[in-house]
Amino acid sequence: MEILEAIYQRRAVRRFTPADVSDALLLQLLKAAVQAPSPLNLQPWSFAIFSGRKRLADYSKRIKEHLLLTLPPLYQLHEHTDRMNEPDYDVFHGAPTLIVVCAKPEGHAPGESCALAAQNLMLAAHALGLGTCPVGFVRSWLRQPHIKEELGIVQPHTPVFPIVVGHPAAAPAAVARREPEILVWDATHA
Repeated sequence: MEILEAIYQRRAVRRFTPADVSDALLLQLLKAAVQAPSPLNLQPWSFAIFSGRKRLADYSKRIKEHLLLTLPPLYQLHEHTDRMNEPDYDVFHGAPTLIVVCAKPEGHAPGESCALAAQNLMLAAHALGLGTCPVGFVRSWLRQPHIKEELGIVQPHTPVFPIVVGHPAAAPAAVARREPEILVWDATHA
């Protein structure tokens, strides 16, 4: 798959088949992720991988409870909190695997480096026929000290970019994108 094709076709997947993702495919995704650039080549990322629908369903239930208690009233997702009360609503969309890109506090802007690694991971997944969906709103649950300890995300690692991965049940429709907003394009050479 050509890189521009992957960029233009990759979409967030929110329906997955029952098939699990093999360890070999997950390893391919991680190897693609670590090809991302980082300042001074410090590569300040680490990965936490959680598989199993039963496990993720338990996490989803706990995350929904957490979000209902902690979302501020004016939060962007607040209008969707009604779904948090639905027992069948799964914040992971039925995916079999959650990959959390974590930042180590090294160098300049480790969070941005982790976001670049996450983008590589999502593009690689698309090229391999897998689907992904970033689930950033679960970060607040993942970052709680007792949850980090429970999940084995040791200090000083910080969950930055959670992504679900699985085999897509259907190809999501393309979503219209705005044209680039160019604030400045100064082509003069003084």
